[in-house]
Amino acid sequence: MSNRSIIPASDEIWRLIKETNQQIKTLSAETDQRIKEYDRRLEKTREIFETQWGRLVESLVEGKLVELLKAWGIAVRQTSQRVEVSYTKEDGDTQNKEFDIIVLNGKEVVVVEVKTTLTPKKVKYFLESLKDFKKYFPDYKSKTVYGAVAYLRSQAEAHLFSQKQGLFVIRATGDSASIVNKKDFKPKDFS
Repeated sequence: MSNRSIIPASDEIWRLIKETNQQIKTLSAETDQRIKEYDRRLEKTREIFETQWGRLVESLVEGKLVELLKAWGIAVRQTSQRVEVSYTKEDGDTQNKEFDIIVLNGKEVVVVEVKTTLTPKKVKYFLESLKDFKKYFPDYKSKTVYGAVAYLRSQAEAHLFSQKQGLFVIRATGDSASIVNKKDFKPKDFS
């Protein structure tokens, strides 16, 4: 038996190495593509889940708002969920915004931002939205505007940060909701 038949020639070894490297590159590209598709689907599923949770929390909070705000001296005549509005800036650029819940009476407006998980970053973003609220709703120019955040979970003491910023803080629990601000809390007028 000759050694030549068992050991491939060096040209054959290099050819096999190149083929193997090409197969690895192809498999790697296919795997990367599959991972990207999986990540995209996972993100889409997470967005759908968050949206549905958010709507559930919105409904839970909205159903209790009349009672909760009445206890703080704010009579409620109307509530609206997922109010979409547009505002055209001076440069002609249009900004779109959705407000989760808007509560009205003759002289006051309470704008409620609902989050499944409340974070300081989300509170800061909401505070920026409140600054522009009357640009989106010029009909409310003469009304006092209060803000509120509603949540299931709070991270990094976002609920305490919210209260310090003058927001009503509403915690959704079980099949109910409650305002958790301290008794001496005075809401900020964001007019």
